[in-house]
Amino acid sequence: MTFKTLQTAMAEQGYIASGDLAMALHLSLQLGRPLLLEGAAGVGKTEVARVLAAVHDTQLIRLQCYEGLDAAQAIYEWNYQRQLLAIRAASEDGETGRQVEARIFSDEFLLERPLLKAIRQTKAPVLLIDEIDRADEEFEAYLLEILSEFQITIPEMGTITATTRPMVILTANGTRDLSDALRRRCLYAHVPYPDLETELSILVTRYPEITDRLCAQIVGFVQSLRKQELEKKPGIAEMLDFAAALMGLGVADLTDDPAILQASLATLLKTQMDRDAIPTEIAQRLAGKAA
Repeated sequence: MTFKTLQTAMAEQGYIASGDLAMALHLSLQLGRPLLLEGAAGVGKTEVARVLAAVHDTQLIRLQCYEGLDAAQAIYEWNYQRQLLAIRAASEDGETGRQVEARIFSDEFLLERPLLKAIRQTKAPVLLIDEIDRADEEFEAYLLEILSEFQITIPEMGTITATTRPMVILTANGTRDLSDALRRRCLYAHVPYPDLETELSILVTRYPEITDRLCAQIVGFVQSLRKQELEKKPGIAEMLDFAAALMGLGVADLTDDPAILQASLATLLKTQMDRDAIPTEIAQRLAGKAA
């Protein structure tokens, strides 16, 4: 699949990728290297993985990172309750020793978590490691080992090597600095908020029935909002929710009804501080400029 073909295929799935992002993704696939996507929350980083899975008609396997994430939650763990039941049943039947041990430490009792699951698929999946900067440095170091070799050692079973090599997407929101080792292992792309033309294309792609005027007003309004001093700037998903809300309410022009516009900000502004920062008069001023 060429760079242009990939960009077109992503557009057909509703994702308007910039040239830089599409090229970084193309090179990641060609070289078999993980792709690290950085950018503010809400710019569409996670969506890249979903769309990539759809383009390749394959499974999306997601590992959501958080503080305290460990190997048992990310790679594998044993089903201890079933193991105990099996041991009791074996004891009642007079079974003991290595035969029982071999049975309870087998696939039957193994709980696959995202990283192990990803390397055991018969068809290469997309592995999304979401918000890697929320995990601690110890987990990041362990992840590096897996991404280097695409194999996992389970002491009771031995080393499991990847059946197929997953397409790996990592995302980060800038919560903490990532290690140089992880950055060296990955290709890199920064995903900014979309420019005016791109965001218009995104909105039209998602809601082709929207009028040109309302489309331009919505995108102009949201892009103006992002320039305000807000705790959480509205992302693409919020912009689409805003558009859906306005269309559902039958709004044809943002300046028609200040009360409806203000109420619709519930889709864009997600903290009380941000709601207080955009009172009706400011919302109307931004809507007027967008018109």
